[in-house]
Amino acid sequence: MIWCVVPAAGRGQRFGAVIPKQYAPLVGVPMLIRTLDRLISHPRVAGLMVALADADELWPDLHELEGKPVHTCVGGVERADSVLSALDALASLCDADDWVMVHDAARPCVRHHDIDLLLEQGMAHPHGAILAAPIRDSVKRGSAGAAITESLDRSMLWRALTPQLFRYGVLRNALRAALSDSAVRPRITDEASAIELQGGQPLLVQGADDNIKVTSLHDLALAEFILTSPS
Repeated sequence: MIWCVVPAAGRGQRFGAVIPKQYAPLVGVPMLIRTLDRLISHPRVAGLMVALADADELWPDLHELEGKPVHTCVGGVERADSVLSALDALASLCDADDWVMVHDAARPCVRHHDIDLLLEQGMAHPHGAILAAPIRDSVKRGSAGAAITESLDRSMLWRALTPQLFRYGVLRNALRAALSDSAVRPRITDEASAIELQGGQPLLVQGADDNIKVTSLHDLALAEFILTSPS
């Protein structure tokens, strides 16, 4: 069984709403709850650790979903700080060699089939794995004035998605080391980047393109369409 960490302490400044985006209504329920429901209903997920903003007044004080435990902790300024805080809070529930998943609060459309693939392939890989999607569009490098300076080869480029799956001890130590170095900290954009800085090479597991991250009101409308469309 796998514990899943969900960093949900951000404000979502780009979202353009008066409340943090994780609480925006999605098919009548806060998006965060939609995401948690999708994760906790997977049979391999043992429970959730949700990192919340200090004094979060919108959290509905959940302690369980689907009969499984939902724990909370106080997150940090950046995503990586929140993930490390959640991992620290799981110290009494996880051994160093246990596997943990980290999933974005703003990805409510993740499919159980993709989680199955991530667990099957990632647990067989020494450095863990992430869900990812190949880049299909042409990719350009631009100048400061937005003029194209180069067309890049997209054949080896992927978009990082979540969940991301790693050994509990390995991820906790990698994040702790990265966040203690002010020169390295800005490069920690996801959990895989922390593992990479320790010499790891996590596996890319192809996931569905509709595992979108909601960053705008347009994305929220798209997520609602995805969730209400026939499978």
